[in-house]
Order: sequence, then C-alpha cells, then structure tokens
Amino acid sequence: MSPDILDRVLLETDYKDLELFASGKVRDVYTLDSDHLLFVATDRISAFDYVLATGIPHKGHVLTQMSLFWFDFLKDIVPNHLATADVNRYPDAVRKHADELRGRSMMVMRAEMFPVECVARGYLSGSGWKEYKASGTVCGIKLPTGLKESDQLPEPIFTPATKATTGHDINISFEEMCKLIDPKLSHQLRDLTLRIYKKAADYARQRGILIADTKFEFGMTAQGITLADEVLTPDSSRFWPADTYSPGKAQNSYDKQYVRDYLEEIRWNKQPPAPALPQEVARRTSEKYLEAYRQLTGRELEI
Repeated sequence: MSPDILDRVLLETDYKDLELFASGKVRDVYTLDSDHLLFVATDRISAFDYVLATGIPHKGHVLTQMSLFWFDFLKDIVPNHLATADVNRYPDAVRKHADELRGRSMMVMRAEMFPVECVARGYLSGSGWKEYKASGTVCGIKLPTGLKESDQLPEPIFTPATKATTGHDINISFEEMCKLIDPKLSHQLRDLTLRIYKKAADYARQRGILIADTKFEFGMTAQGITLADEVLTPDSSRFWPADTYSPGKAQNSYDKQYVRDYLEEIRWNKQPPAPALPQEVARRTSEKYLEAYRQLTGRELEI
C-alpha cells in the first residue's frame, strides 16, 4: 500500500446538488426521488461509539462490494433493496460524481425499515458472552452450562436489538421484539435471519472464515420483507480465521478489533474528541478488510 494512500480516503461527502437524507457513522444517504436513495460508504471508522479522526483506506469499497456479493448470493432466500451499483445508470445529477462514487455506492429502493437489528449468533462472543457469564442466557435464551468464550453454540440463535441513534444497540428478547413489531412478522424475521446466517456461515466456512455473529436490517417494500443496508461485512459481523480458531479466549478477527486494541493501549478515555490513528494502524486495518473481502468473494476489490 503506497505511503500516500491515507491521503485518498473519503471521510466526508458534500454533494450540494443532492439532498442529504441521513448521515451515519460510516454511510451518507442521499434522496434521489420518491422511490430511491443513494447509499455512499465512506472510509470513516468508529470505535467505542465515536468516529475516529483517521479513515481506513478502501473501507467504503470493501463494505459496498462485499454487500453486493452477499445480496446476489442470498437472492434466492430474500429480496434485497439494491436497484443498481452501476454509476452509469445513476440519475444525471449523480453521475457527475461518478469517479468518487464508483465502487463505494449503490442506488437502492426506499423501504419502511423495521425498528430492530436482526442478530444471528453462532458462537459465544461479545455482549452475548458477557451476558452468559452473568446469567447463563443470551437475550433471554437459556444456553447449556459450561460454555467457554468463543464456543460454537449447539444451534445458531436469534438475538434482536433495538437500534440506537447514539451509543450501543440494546439487546432485547424475542418477546420484547414482538411488542415492537407484529408477532407474525417477528417470527418471519427471526426465521429469515437464521436461514440467511446458516447459508452464509456454511459458505464462509468453506472459504476459511467463521462468521461468529452478524446483524441484518430488513424493511418492507413492494417485494415484501426486504434485506437492506449492509450485509455480512466486517463492520456488521465478526469474521474469524478458521485456521486459528481456539475456544476459551477472544479470537483473531477480520474487523476493527485491531483499532480497538490500539485505543486501549494508549488509554484513550473514550470521550470526544476521538484520536487519530498512526498510519501503520490504519494501514493494517485496511489490510484486514481487504483480506476478508478476497477470501470470502474470491475476487479483487474494484477501486
């Protein structure tokens, strides 16, 4: 990776000729018309709920192109919100930004989003491991005694969470989800989440990656329940190298754990302003994202 690559990260989008619909920690979303939105994945990275001052080279390209791969892979199970990722087919007002948008954006159908994150867990890690240690449950689901950190669960489980505009999403029980969303739809979302996870996890295992857990977002469109946002990326999932998997401890991961570890080492107080990252940390994190993309898709990233 060339020394000046960090100068070419995209941290902010500023398309004054387009209407900004929403801006998240990573994505900026623009209104195109009454039926379509433009999703733009920047190279921003967040840790401990704050966006850092340094971007990660190629991150937006990885998130977008990995989602496109999974949308296609899963299309026989569930429709998705993708209209096109071909910048040449974007509206005229957008095509003038084609060079910046190519490979890191997609035009999507508007959807009425469900107010929950649909999380599938196949292994015991993260907030699930913390809850299990305290109560023997994850999101109210009783698990066998004696499990260790990173153990594979007997069967994948569905653990929904409410969407937080700031801070962490909050884990809830399935019963609580049924109070937020019609119970019939809740059951459909749970079944769909586990079907998608199992198909993706089986495939990834053949490619040398364990998907420990992942979260999906769904909405309603004319197609019915529709898979939306990003899908099975290093930002929304825990990807573990299968060849180094060893239960009983935290695992190596193809995600931003490398960044979190650095921030812990420098004893950042996790209050704004978020610090900048050394070039080597940003570069190594980029390499992890790229490695995950290549291993899962068998393709080279289009940049």
